[in-house]
Amino acid sequence: MASTPVGNPRTRIHVISDVHGNVRDLARAGDGADALICLGDLVLFLDYADHSRGIFPDLFGAENADRIVELRTARRYEEAREFGTRLWSGIGTDRAAAIEKAVRKQYAEMFAAFPAPTYATYGNVDMPTLWPEYAGPGTTVLDGERVEIGGRVFGFVGGGLRTPMRTPYEIGDEEYAAKIEAVGEVDVLCTHIPPEVPELVYDTVARRFERGSRALLDAIRRTRPRYSLFGHVHQPLVRRMRIGATECVNVGHFAGSGRPWVLEW
Repeated sequence: MASTPVGNPRTRIHVISDVHGNVRDLARAGDGADALICLGDLVLFLDYADHSRGIFPDLFGAENADRIVELRTARRYEEAREFGTRLWSGIGTDRAAAIEKAVRKQYAEMFAAFPAPTYATYGNVDMPTLWPEYAGPGTTVLDGERVEIGGRVFGFVGGGLRTPMRTPYEIGDEEYAAKIEAVGEVDVLCTHIPPEVPELVYDTVARRFERGSRALLDAIRRTRPRYSLFGHVHQPLVRRMRIGATECVNVGHFAGSGRPWVLEW
């Protein structure tokens, strides 16, 4: 990580989200920055662009991955769940144990790649209970909490809201709103999911609206942070827009781009 040069008191922060197993680029994500911020989704369960990558195809093969992507893309979620249940019953392996073993392998690689300092919160596909085992002393995990970086206050809220996809860290609207409330007024509000604005939550490739947070949108309007930073929507209709005094930015699909979004002041 870069130190701040004498006589040039600028701070440079790199922000990433939706890492989804991209360890190679993660190892360089903090180059030239004073700190790295990660907005979650470290786990790669299934790569919708390359169905041969991820926990699901490792267990069941790319052909079955093709099929489940087809069902989910068509919003045939019940059929997708039934198909998945049949696959699990066919291999005779404890589902939770097999997934946890695969997630642990990914976490070991990704947390080892985090530079110091890193400030991170969970995505909706993450397993928060495992993070304390892998987060080293240079990584600070925050959820419903604040931290000061370079004289600015950053608030962090992790996870996603409940959807038919039933990903690991989806919580209820009230619980999510309580975490937003706990963060309070900050300079930079960092979340995994976007505020509930159609242009920010619509994925142009998946051709569906992802879930954004109404509580987050209300907090942006009420507390007026300088920035609202988030990820989750991989190919949004709009990556950046203003809501009142706040610049709202989707920092990008890091698994695909390999590039952090840069914040300097």
